[in-house]
Amino acid sequence: MSGDAAAAFEAYLAIRHRLPPAEFTADPARADTLADVADPYDLILLDAYGVLNVGETAIPGAAARIAALRAAGKRVAVVSNSAGYPKRMMMDRYARLGFDFAPAEVVTSREALLACLAGQPPRHWGLMLTDAHDMDEFAGLRTTFLGDDPADYDAVDGVLMVGSDGWTEHRQALLEDAMRARPRPVIVGNPDIVAPREDGLSREPGHFAHGLADRTGIAPVFLGKPFPQIFELALARLDAPPPPARVLMVGDTLHTDILGGRHMGVATALVTGFGSLKGLDVDDAIARSGIVPDLIVGRI
Repeated sequence: MSGDAAAAFEAYLAIRHRLPPAEFTADPARADTLADVADPYDLILLDAYGVLNVGETAIPGAAARIAALRAAGKRVAVVSNSAGYPKRMMMDRYARLGFDFAPAEVVTSREALLACLAGQPPRHWGLMLTDAHDMDEFAGLRTTFLGDDPADYDAVDGVLMVGSDGWTEHRQALLEDAMRARPRPVIVGNPDIVAPREDGLSREPGHFAHGLADRTGIAPVFLGKPFPQIFELALARLDAPPPPARVLMVGDTLHTDILGGRHMGVATALVTGFGSLKGLDVDDAIARSGIVPDLIVGRI
């Protein structure tokens, strides 16, 4: 997995210019677990993949840690770039893995995408998304699943890059050809380049979106970490959000979780034991990226 992680990290370095700015503190504090450093914070925002779960498997001790944070009076919320699945499936997964999150405590980049689309003019959207799940959340939109027919790519007025399951290099080439011939809006519901799975790192919509941008000059709109809309959604669900200094963003990826948290002005904790940096020299990754967490923990 370390070879995949190294390649993914290089890919993130190459697209840093498309990501938001942030300011960082120097010399992160280090601890074994989140329990050792959580006391100063009232709200804990948690990434999912690499922090709570790896694919369909819960990280050992993660559910117990969430329960302990609640018992200590902390508010918790999941802030996830998992856009390829309906919210219902996300909640079913967390329940199956032993987590007790309420729907309002789970904010996904799919929800950020849907909020963005509510303010868009009517368009015929092409979907990078498997048709294996229900489409209730996209009801009211005119959509076409993008497959292997070039005519579908020519017919749509814009593209939503939501989930990469089933996406192929052939389909990517069809999309790039269509966008060169006639540029149209592209909205990316998951900016992640990779996500931790049981068998390694999967390629996520961000991988294909940045490739599209590099090869066509199209400037996609990205929704999800590290961009602010998803954080704004999470904070808007709270009756009285704490000040930024009392909020901690916990994640496994420098260029999404840590950069996004610092862009919003909140504290950050990098988890190194299970996620996208597993097998890499974390200090070297921090130095090369210039993205510095406030805290480094092995696991939550």
